[in-house]
Amino acid sequence: MLIGEVARRSGVSARMLRHYESLGLVRPSGRTGSGYREYSGEDIRRIFHIESLRSLGLSLREIGRALDDPGFTPTELVGDLIGRTRERIAAETELPTRLRRIGAADPDGWEGVLRVVALLQALGSKSADARQRAALSSADEAGVPVEALVEAALSETEPNVAGALRWALARSGDGGPALLAEGLESPVAAVRERAVRSLAEMPGGEAAAQLRQALAHPDVVVRGYAALALGTRGVADAVPTLIDMIVDGRNDVDAADALSVVASDTAVADDIATRLVDRLAHGTAPAPVRGRLTQALASVPGTKALRALVELSHDDDRAVALTAAYVLRLRDARERRSTIGDRRSAIGDR
Repeated sequence: MLIGEVARRSGVSARMLRHYESLGLVRPSGRTGSGYREYSGEDIRRIFHIESLRSLGLSLREIGRALDDPGFTPTELVGDLIGRTRERIAAETELPTRLRRIGAADPDGWEGVLRVVALLQALGSKSADARQRAALSSADEAGVPVEALVEAALSETEPNVAGALRWALARSGDGGPALLAEGLESPVAAVRERAVRSLAEMPGGEAAAQLRQALAHPDVVVRGYAALALGTRGVADAVPTLIDMIVDGRNDVDAADALSVVASDTAVADDIATRLVDRLAHGTAPAPVRGRLTQALASVPGTKALRALVELSHDDDRAVALTAAYVLRLRDARERRSTIGDRRSAIGDR
């Protein structure tokens, strides 16, 4: 079969067939008396093999190796093709995302576009130093998309870079809390933790509202970070979770500190003292738990907490009794200093 007929039947142009021949992919088995190329049935089958492999995305060089290598394994080839296809799809998906973020930044001229592109590239750099510098500089660069900062914060594993990204998010304005709240629903525990830690450092009512909702999250880590953040802001909704943390020994010192902030309100202080005493009254509570609850009472003002400490100073558990007695001495000394200070102030005002 001559080259023209092969081209018509195979759909491969005569020019491409000559190119295949120049690369050694397919060689006509014979020549006519006039010197024209003549292709055999085996040659035509090879041409169809070449076209089939091209349709899978292989280069002509890879096709040549696949056809001529007796040890060729299709499984390895298919696995490699799947990997390359996924990379290409990811790159093609990333491009419209990046373009959308540049558009959202509303850059002022091409210089602004290039500045945003450079920051986005730096946030995705393999270098932790480059990512950290980009996060820190983003606070000074107008128009850095908050979506890009959130995505970077949720995927960052380097502690210093993660801290810089949380700092940048806290200064990013609107939109961040809602995007971070979506991260709380991630199936990956580490992503959920990064989301709630970023929310905890964000100011404003929107972030506080998302943290309040997180108090009911099924992930105990998410609930804990939300309670600590709200407690340090004096939000009483965090009290039950903070007390649970003290009982469980999870960040119990930080939880007690947060309780002391919430307890600055007298009514709330009495409620906290009642809750702590109720947990202490549980006869099955292990000694370490009762000790942590007693220590937590130390930072709760008011007569209810004071009465509980006096009673605990005579507790059958010696460790609890000693802790309560020590706390009472500290409170007494603090009150005496406060009284002396008030008297001196009064004398100075005369």
